[in-house]
Amino acid sequence: MTTLLEPLRRIAAYAVCLDSAQRVLLVRASDRSGTPGAWSLPGGAVDHGEDPQHTVVRETAAETGLSVSVSGLADVLADLRALPDRGITLHTDRLLYTVSVRGGSLLHRVGQPTDLARWVTLDEACLLPLRAFTARALGLPAGTGDLLPDETPDFPSFYAVPGPDGLHRAQRFAAYAVATDPARRILLTRVADGYPGAGCWHLPGGGTDYGEQPGTALIRELAEETGQHGRLVELLGVASHRDAASLGPEGYPIDWHGVRAFYRVEVEAPAPPQVHDVGGSTSEARWFALDELRELSRDRLTEVTVEAVRVARLG
Repeated sequence: MTTLLEPLRRIAAYAVCLDSAQRVLLVRASDRSGTPGAWSLPGGAVDHGEDPQHTVVRETAAETGLSVSVSGLADVLADLRALPDRGITLHTDRLLYTVSVRGGSLLHRVGQPTDLARWVTLDEACLLPLRAFTARALGLPAGTGDLLPDETPDFPSFYAVPGPDGLHRAQRFAAYAVATDPARRILLTRVADGYPGAGCWHLPGGGTDYGEQPGTALIRELAEETGQHGRLVELLGVASHRDAASLGPEGYPIDWHGVRAFYRVEVEAPAPPQVHDVGGSTSEARWFALDELRELSRDRLTEVTVEAVRVARLG
């Protein structure tokens, strides 16, 4: 039975690394891990305030002895697994980055959570007990099945806990839409009073639910916040931002770390925007022509909106 397990959530980043022979870099989980003997991409948990790209470089070096540089974002996905021996159910939001090797030599890590690193061909990888997210990232048949909880726990998209300095801290994963219609207008939402960034224009979207995939969450949030029904087109990027003393409806400062995936979304049949989630963090939704968007000063846009518009080449 897994219904009594404590729900936890984390954000993690991993390296998809191929050599000149098209072999992929994998690491093996040791007996100290929750999945002993399983193979996966090198990577691990994103520390509070850390840019996920830095996580990939740091974790790959620690687990394999290789120095890598990040070249792009490959995928973002989520999974849920039960770990009865640890008394927890774990939701992990996984960011997968393509990387290339700068130098170093493969090493073994006796007594660590991963104890072996290897270059393997895809044919060889098919014969290994792969973690499910690793198999998906490599386009291989489903890997070793994780134990799933009997039911998905009810758990907030973020929760604040006391940090080592006494200030509450929170880490949150969210998904946002660069949503456009056939007239090339972009859909933006205004942040409600009482929330960080109040009055600024923001991308529709928000925190994903426990056990929910980013794309599914995004389409749900789009409908709740604006009344629009969209089609997911592509993943554009991931933004990481830390506000060391954010003040929101909680009423006390929080050391806030947000990791936000943003996607291109097409709304083929736009309608007058309508905020259905009344009383939440969105007070208004509006379609902007690109000329109107360019006339908005940067201080009237949230940070993730500025970055996403730049990446989508709409600004």
